[in-house]
Amino acid sequence: MLFRAARIAECGQPPAVTEVPAPVAGTGEIVVDVVAAPITPLDLLCASGTSYFGAPATPYVPGVQGVGRHAGRAVWFPTAAGMAPGDGSMATVVAVPASDVVELPDVVDPVAVAAAGLSAVAAYAALTWRGELVAGERVVVLGGGGVVGQAAIQFARAAGAEWVVAGARSEAAQVRAREAGADAVVALGSTDVDELSHAFADACPGGADLVLDGLFGVPAAAALRVLRAGGRLVNLGSSAGETAPFDSATIRSRQLRILGYTNNALTSEERAGAVRVVADALVAGRLTVAHEAIPLDDVTAAWQRQAGGRAEGRIVLTM
Repeated sequence: MLFRAARIAECGQPPAVTEVPAPVAGTGEIVVDVVAAPITPLDLLCASGTSYFGAPATPYVPGVQGVGRHAGRAVWFPTAAGMAPGDGSMATVVAVPASDVVELPDVVDPVAVAAAGLSAVAAYAALTWRGELVAGERVVVLGGGGVVGQAAIQFARAAGAEWVVAGARSEAAQVRAREAGADAVVALGSTDVDELSHAFADACPGGADLVLDGLFGVPAAAALRVLRAGGRLVNLGSSAGETAPFDSATIRSRQLRILGYTNNALTSEERAGAVRVVADALVAGRLTVAHEAIPLDDVTAAWQRQAGGRAEGRIVLTM
């Protein structure tokens, strides 16, 4: 039997819909009927052939996560597509390790869960577990218009943050950050650390306790300067630069902590717990992220729009 899937024939090229053989569940695996699969930055990076995982063997079906149904229940699942041999979530059916599957509330919107997914997991875990956010603290979120940033703003609010400032580059991203609940938004157009640090200081009078940094580069260096004594910067991305011009005096004089975060460090149990937190927040209306639902048949154009930054939020393919 054949099933429909988005398949990448060559690294650097967008996927196209084709028919593939039915997946066969191996030892410890189950077959999931896919309902929704997001096009994430990790999917785009892996498919480019330039990620630190190395170029994936082609052809393959991309999709590092998805939402589907198994045995009548709604489930979220990850895959290693693009990072290791095997196919991913952008297909009507996929085989995945049973131990990785997370059961979801049946009332949850599968497209919303797919849109938030591991990005929202990163926001929640980096804020609460790595960043040790407590009620009453002040937070700066860099990349506030992306899915991680939108989720971080809302999770910071839910945790009782006193003041939340977002840094965002485009006008559309700034709007999304405001809609997510940021008290103030700093435009990240300047490449001058001093100028940008003054903008953060104006937006966050009295300083901040925690910077959630999905950008690094100049924005991270500027935001670091607004941290109060004992403050923390948690980095989970580098889209603004692989290096950042931190100054030693600021770090030492305020005894600041610079911490790294990656979802890859989570155990299966930790990841499952965070996915459930995300799902519960979506059901309760405490979390929303900008997204578009696009049919699988339109994957080529959708992939190109997501890669080119022309999408209205995270694109989620529906099967």
